[in-house]
Amino acid sequence: MEKIDKKDTYLVSIRYLLLYFLIYAIIGWLLETVYAFETLGHFVKRGFLYGPLCPIYGWGAIILISILRKYKSKPLKLFFYSVIVFSVFEYVAGFALDALFADRWWDYTNDFMNLNGRISLFFSFAWGIIALIFIHFVHPFIEKIVKKVIKKIPAHVQIIVINIAFVLLAVDTVLSSIRYLNLF
Repeated sequence: MEKIDKKDTYLVSIRYLLLYFLIYAIIGWLLETVYAFETLGHFVKRGFLYGPLCPIYGWGAIILISILRKYKSKPLKLFFYSVIVFSVFEYVAGFALDALFADRWWDYTNDFMNLNGRISLFFSFAWGIIALIFIHFVHPFIEKIVKKVIKKIPAHVQIIVINIAFVLLAVDTVLSSIRYLNLF
């Protein structure tokens, strides 16, 4: 019987988290793009990056998967913790983007009970509902597909693909930062 090394298990877990980050960052970009198209009637490039990723959704998914998923059997706690965690997360991310790039990627100024236009009561509660849907339905569905596909791909290929994806993400982040900082 083969001995399972804790380090190997940890590395596999990290690979999955990196993959989920990418998947949900892409899904977030798609949702944002569809929402903007439906709202405005035409295509609007959403997000900070050149590529089709909204990292805030990737980070949000990682927070849900690694920290808040333990409350899956306690929906009320999951809801309220998600409201709090994602309101703070959205506020800090909005503040950081505004401070670094003097630009806003979202603005809730006209929403009821907003705080500096960075968070609002409506979206805070929406994040709680989205967390419930994500933990109970979306992630289990995506997780099942990912595990089925991953089993068919050799570990070294997985590592290469994830490394390439994150190098591209890093390059995109640098180039996007240069664009928004007007360095060239």
